[in-house]
Amino acid sequence: PVTLLPTQEPETHDAAAIDDPRAVVALCAAVAEVDVTSTIVVARPRAEVAAFAVDPDNATAWYRNITSARWVSSPPVAVGSRIAFVAEFLGRRLEYTYQVREFEPGRRFVMSTDQGPFPMETTYTWEDAPGGTSMSLRNRGTPSGFARIGAPVLAVAMRRANAKDLEALKAVLDGRGSVR
Repeated sequence: PVTLLPTQEPETHDAAAIDDPRAVVALCAAVAEVDVTSTIVVARPRAEVAAFAVDPDNATAWYRNITSARWVSSPPVAVGSRIAFVAEFLGRRLEYTYQVREFEPGRRFVMSTDQGPFPMETTYTWEDAPGGTSMSLRNRGTPSGFARIGAPVLAVAMRRANAKDLEALKAVLDGRGSVR
């Protein structure tokens, strides 16, 4: 099973503070940010799970919404690497290029894009866990323009997609094959 971990506690707001325009702007910004983290335990060694997850050539095997991944820079994965993805999400075709920002093999991987209406950062982390490896997948970003209105819907859809993606990763690495 996938364990979904909340990334922030719900905030309470003083009604009197809403009269302050700065508080209104801060509240709107907080609501518009999408920050979703999902975690799963895979019964494989950490190095194996991490190596599989960061390899763009494996993306379509476990990311259900990604239809293609193409190296823009030369392999292997390293800080600065660029990978172009095509995905279908909420009925829309999305094309974007991620750049690897941080890479600590077997521990942490961060990539981000500033393209389109939803600039996003994706982080993978791995830790040893009883029975294998705990992998967390975090997506966060702040939609711009009209997309800001849909941030709560995006968060729910992203949480659902992350959970399915991690289940697919687990199925592939557990030898049950692709779940596409």
